[in-house]
Amino acid sequence: MKNEIQFEVFGDYALFTDPLTKIGGEKLSYSVPTYQAIKGITESIYWKPSILFIIDELRVMKPIQMESKGIRPIEYGGGNTLANYTYLKDVHYQVRAHFEFNMNRPDMAFDRIEGKHFSIMQRSLKAGGRRDIFLGTRECQGYVEPCEFGSGEGYYDNENSEHHLGTMVHGFNYPDETGRNQLEVRLWHPIMDKGYISFPRPEECDITRIIKEMEPKKFNEDNVESAETLSRYL
Repeated sequence: MKNEIQFEVFGDYALFTDPLTKIGGEKLSYSVPTYQAIKGITESIYWKPSILFIIDELRVMKPIQMESKGIRPIEYGGGNTLANYTYLKDVHYQVRAHFEFNMNRPDMAFDRIEGKHFSIMQRSLKAGGRRDIFLGTRECQGYVEPCEFGSGEGYYDNENSEHHLGTMVHGFNYPDETGRNQLEVRLWHPIMDKGYISFPRPEECDITRIIKEMEPKKFNEDNVESAETLSRYL
């Protein structure tokens, strides 16, 4: 199946927030992106409800650096408050991923056109994505470009030891991707080896917690254009 995408994503700052730091209004970034964050970036390049992106591998190209900033976020009740956000600085990653057809969406069977999706995805990548790229949060603008995964020199290429990154959020299980009418969160224990992080597939994560009941959005031919139709405009 011709379904792979390889790209690099980079930016001045990133904030892949550790949810434990949100309680007091402060935010601290994980040291590397989560699977869900990379999946969101990939879907900003190209996405249709008939396909499902699987993130295979991440390569950290630059040293992991943090920078704290004083922020005045808007409060829900109005006005501003003071907070301290700790961002990743000067980030650059390579990503290898692929798409599969979402078999939990039988209503989208008409849009399972492998070649069309692959062609549009590659053209969208060369154009910098179909939607704005954000590195964890909206104030952290990112940029994407095609690349050959593993090419070029990375900061951690000559490291002799593995980096154990603790317990992190892997991602979320949505009803339209699992067939279960509930939202779930997945956790895992990533290890970085010479800058490379290999992600397990979502169903391979053994730490999963239910967040709430949820039903998938309904799609059909009336509110979705087929890949064949979209290809005429790209």
